[in-house]
Amino acid sequence: MTVTQTIGNSHQPGNEAAGFAGLAARVAAGHRITAAEALAILDTPDAQTLELVAAAGTLRRAHFANTVKVNYLVNLKSGLCPEDCTYCSQRLGSKAEILKYTWLKPDEAVHQAGLGIAGGASRVCMVASGKGPSNRDVDRVATMIEQIKEEHPQVEVCACLGILKEGQAQRLRQAGTDAYNHNLNTAESLYPEICSTHTYQERVDTVGAAKDAGLSPCSGLIVGMGESPEQVVEAVFALRELDADSIPVNFLMPFDGTPLAGTWHLTPMACLRILALVRMACPATELRMAGGREMHLRSLQSTALAVANSLFLGDYLTSEGQDARRDLEMISDAGYVVLGQEDIDPAELAARLRHRSDAAPAPVEAPACGTGCGSGCGSAAQGCGPMGGSGEPVLRRRGAGTPESPNA
Repeated sequence: MTVTQTIGNSHQPGNEAAGFAGLAARVAAGHRITAAEALAILDTPDAQTLELVAAAGTLRRAHFANTVKVNYLVNLKSGLCPEDCTYCSQRLGSKAEILKYTWLKPDEAVHQAGLGIAGGASRVCMVASGKGPSNRDVDRVATMIEQIKEEHPQVEVCACLGILKEGQAQRLRQAGTDAYNHNLNTAESLYPEICSTHTYQERVDTVGAAKDAGLSPCSGLIVGMGESPEQVVEAVFALRELDADSIPVNFLMPFDGTPLAGTWHLTPMACLRILALVRMACPATELRMAGGREMHLRSLQSTALAVANSLFLGDYLTSEGQDARRDLEMISDAGYVVLGQEDIDPAELAARLRHRSDAAPAPVEAPACGTGCGSGCGSAAQGCGPMGGSGEPVLRRRGAGTPESPNA
């Protein structure tokens, strides 16, 4: 059966656009897409993918107008993780030459968050590696969050600390935490091949515990790990059932030194189709294009904003992202505005970043890059910057845990 026959209310060849538009209209009226429709979306030919994006974009515009929510990551503790998630540069046994450090001091963590806020972020995400936090860890992060909220009361704070124990979500909520992120990452049917040190159900339970405590649930996925189209649909529908308020879609960054090194299954058009599927399945949900967008969407990042209404600014946990100024210029060039700063052209925010001089965080010895960038690993050095000239993830050597200014 063709894409048109599965999706559309028109069966004339070449009328895929009418079929996509009709599906979007039915979704807007309350229809929940079926597995057959979802698979047909993923099976859309490249030649019709921009028509699919345009149709899904009507849902994005209906719920989020022309705003883009800007989020900023602070890596509170890097590496040193006992879990064996195959995709992760911080995993047990990883040979990726990432930054490794224990907990940032609260003042440094708050300073790092403030730099992202100055770049236009309306949400900061406080992230720590590990299976899950101890109660002492939760108290440590709660102290940071209380200070951020005191200095920036208008900003949302999301915590991402792993699998939660009883009472920990409540403690975070009492400190002023707005949201909790814990990704499902992939389909339940694939999960045993991705991780053996915790279960898929533990992830589902943590999202539920956060939601029960009054935290906004944030949960997403990683695509490009070898999952089948059916498993992509399985994962997206599981997120729909969780009723998460925000869904980050990560595109696998195949770090050297991890089991998935050298894994390249995605094309820019495939990434657009996956984002369109999530939008069609969850029309009113914040959809964030997250890690790996630079290397997989490439020149189609601004096109992806037609369906995704959210992104991370600058760098990620262990890898470099697109320059923060380019992120803001991209938002402006595509005709969008930054959520919470709708009266300011994002290009003006980018200009402010260009001329801003912030106090550097407390010096922390940063190891050499080990990838040909040189010890400073500035983005202008040979081999640095997103894509690294070869499509490989470029390891972060600035921001949290280093004496260098962050990409914010």
